[in-house]
Amino acid sequence: MSEEIIRRAGNWFTGSGIQEDSGGVARYYCSDTGRNQRVSTEITGYAAGSLAYLYSRTADPRYLDSAVSAARFLTGSAWDRKTAVFPFEHGGEALAYFFDTGIIIRGLLAVWRVTGERELLDVAAAAGRALYRHFAGRDHFHPILQLPDLSPLAWEPQWSRSPGCYQLKAALAWLELAEACHDTQFAAWYEQLLKAGMLHQGNFLTEVEDPNRRMDRLHAYSYFLEGLLPAMERPPIRAALADGLEHAAFHLREIAPQFERSDVPAQLLRVRLLAAAAGAVPLDEPAAADEARRTAAFQLNTASPRHDGGFAFGRLNGQLLPHVNPVSTAFCSQALEFWDRTRRGLALPGWVALI
Repeated sequence: MSEEIIRRAGNWFTGSGIQEDSGGVARYYCSDTGRNQRVSTEITGYAAGSLAYLYSRTADPRYLDSAVSAARFLTGSAWDRKTAVFPFEHGGEALAYFFDTGIIIRGLLAVWRVTGERELLDVAAAAGRALYRHFAGRDHFHPILQLPDLSPLAWEPQWSRSPGCYQLKAALAWLELAEACHDTQFAAWYEQLLKAGMLHQGNFLTEVEDPNRRMDRLHAYSYFLEGLLPAMERPPIRAALADGLEHAAFHLREIAPQFERSDVPAQLLRVRLLAAAAGAVPLDEPAAADEARRTAAFQLNTASPRHDGGFAFGRLNGQLLPHVNPVSTAFCSQALEFWDRTRRGLALPGWVALI
């Protein structure tokens, strides 16, 4: 099962056209219109990390070639050397996101660990330092900056346009840079966001009443849980992981008949399995099996290479939404591979491998 999951997801990434000739990766493919959405720097970062992971599991040179192409798009076409930021969309809105920058850095580092290409590390480190310099506020990190003046955009109720505990996943980039660059300042910045996330995560899920919006927040809250993984040897973090998994799983099952995102069960499953493998949170096998079943149900099986092997974004009122999504494909395929390895008694990678 594990090899088949990887093969089909890898074929979709390399053969569907979701990665364009520039190396950039589209936000998603619209199956109703037959077109890609605009190339996204964040999604290209996710794809670079996913393709590097696929290469590490298979040694298939197609995945490495595509990962390098994505990384070079980010360091060449997307990277603004003058301001040391990555714009939100290539040729789109003149905005830069804190969260997206962290994801891009992690994608560059994933490829760098395979190739040793120095430019990837240099750009990742420069972006990591700029992430703190440009986005840090008095007691928060601004979610979005306007370009080119780097002024903070006014916050909005939408989770991605306000500071929040979800930003902790982006801070994983600082921990990876701390090791890669032998610079403890990066690790101190992660700790700063870890403290803030733990303080403010309590009502993140429940501060919206609309079920569809809460499903979106489950996706973001899962980012917070992922960001806790490097610190899970600490008792308060273990408790937050256990409590967070339980509450998030409850909300997922409550809302799913109406609206379910494919990435949510995949994210919860990955966190659940990694935390159990590290001995931080006992594995709830029925919950894991249910999340694996839900995740697998979103993989597409068609004759069209634009769809086959990819994962749909979600399901609304029982109907799949017409979006084949790179992030869903990355998260879901990795979650199902983790589940397969767990059931076979095979070791899981550490948190750094988490796409």
